[in-house]
Amino acid sequence: MRVHELSPARGSRQARRRVGRGIGGKGGKTAGRGVKGQKARDTMKPGFEGGQLPLTQRVPKLRGFSNPFRVEYHVVNVGTLAGFDGDSATPETLAAAGLVHRGGLVKILGHGEINRPIRVHAHGFSATARRAIEASGGSCELLPLPFAVRPPARGSAHTNR
Repeated sequence: MRVHELSPARGSRQARRRVGRGIGGKGGKTAGRGVKGQKARDTMKPGFEGGQLPLTQRVPKLRGFSNPFRVEYHVVNVGTLAGFDGDSATPETLAAAGLVHRGGLVKILGHGEINRPIRVHAHGFSATARRAIEASGGSCELLPLPFAVRPPARGSAHTNR
């Protein structure tokens, strides 16, 4: 047997029905479109519902919730502080060292180990970070947040007032 002798099994392939080729065979005249009406004439957009607002427009596009008052912190781990030069870490010194962006809120998290005393000033501490810093002989000082109750809403028109 050769490649040119191969063919599909008998009956597994069926020719496509050619409709709209006259009244001589099946699928003549209306070609399976019924009689008259919009759908019988020409193409219609997929999803068109006769002028009713289509389902794709009725269903909401976006899901979930984005809190406009979310407080975002720049994160520094305790293990990163172990390699930090100096005995006092503030947001300004961390920004100068390139560990955080300037002007953001800083939170210290407890991943990693620290084995020297260091005085850390930050806007937030996790419980494990506080324990690790104090166990090594250092201290944690919580800085006040730059807003009274909550941060200004992101994307709000009232932030320029």
